[in-house]
Amino acid sequence: MFGYHVPAPDQAMLISGGKGSMGDSPFRVVTGHGSFAMPFFRKVRFLTLAMCEAEVAEACVTKQGIALNVRAVIAFKVGNDEESIVNAGQRFLSDQDQMSVLTGRIFAGHLRSIIGSMTVEEIVTERQKLATEVLDGSKAEMGKIGLTVDSLQIQSIDDMKLGYIAAMAAPHNAAIQRQAQIAQAQANQAAAEAEQESQRRQAEYARQTAVVQAQYKAEVDRAQAEASQAGPLAQAQAQREVIAMQTELAQREAELRQQQLVAEVVKPADAEAERVRILAQAEAEKIRVQAEAAASNNRVALDRMVIDQLPQIVKEAARGLSGANVNILNGADGLGELASGLVGQGLAILDSVKKGLSDRPANQQLTEGE
Repeated sequence: MFGYHVPAPDQAMLISGGKGSMGDSPFRVVTGHGSFAMPFFRKVRFLTLAMCEAEVAEACVTKQGIALNVRAVIAFKVGNDEESIVNAGQRFLSDQDQMSVLTGRIFAGHLRSIIGSMTVEEIVTERQKLATEVLDGSKAEMGKIGLTVDSLQIQSIDDMKLGYIAAMAAPHNAAIQRQAQIAQAQANQAAAEAEQESQRRQAEYARQTAVVQAQYKAEVDRAQAEASQAGPLAQAQAQREVIAMQTELAQREAELRQQQLVAEVVKPADAEAERVRILAQAEAEKIRVQAEAAASNNRVALDRMVIDQLPQIVKEAARGLSGANVNILNGADGLGELASGLVGQGLAILDSVKKGLSDRPANQQLTEGE
């Protein structure tokens, strides 16, 4: 719109001309919004409210008379209140770059004044104190021209190659170097100890590894030796088992052959010998009976008849024995017992016959004898 103006956020619009409610101020200040200014009758200008910077490089003399070159940076701007804007506008509106130049000169004067009241040691070690005192000293003067200072930074302080600051730092440097050397020596010692410990651990690990490898190798060698011997050992074991089985088979065959010999040869021979012995005993008994018959006149015929019959009885019993498959349990004693049994049976038969004949009448016996 024609005649309507709006200032930027970091600007103040100054409207001059005409008479109105401006009071003692030569112009009306507008910030943060637009305003109408009648053309040809009002004049509109803009004053920056942005942050500005001024650098100071000043040669100053300390309380000790030592010259120092001090470099500083000042951050400043026009105040936000209307009075500050009016003061700054009246002084810098036509040439706003002069704000940095004038600010630098003001701070240079206060910097020389403050440094002149301090020692080099205080200036070097207490830079914040120096900056605070300079700010406090320049605050009123800067306010008169409508400017406010946000910060002051002391960038560098040097003694222009006099060596005073270096000499002042020498003891501290020496102490720092000594501490650094001690720390370096301790670090070297710790590194050497760590290296020795690492080598010791490596040697111990190598030793343990060698021992384990030797144990593994011994186990492998033993297993290989056992494996190489397993074949011959198994073959020898098999041969021993075969021999043992053959030996057992031979023993069983020998036992079977012995049993066959006993059944086929020994037992028949023993039976035949027993038969002969029984016959001999019967013959002896016959002779004994004949003798007894001869001694008895009344029973001669009876005894002769019995005697004649006894060999036949015993012979028949012996014949039955020879044809039988008799198992003799206790050898010769068993054969004796068998023969004795047969003879005993024969004698028992004989006694029974004699007893039966003795019970008959005498005349009947004599008749049968005749």
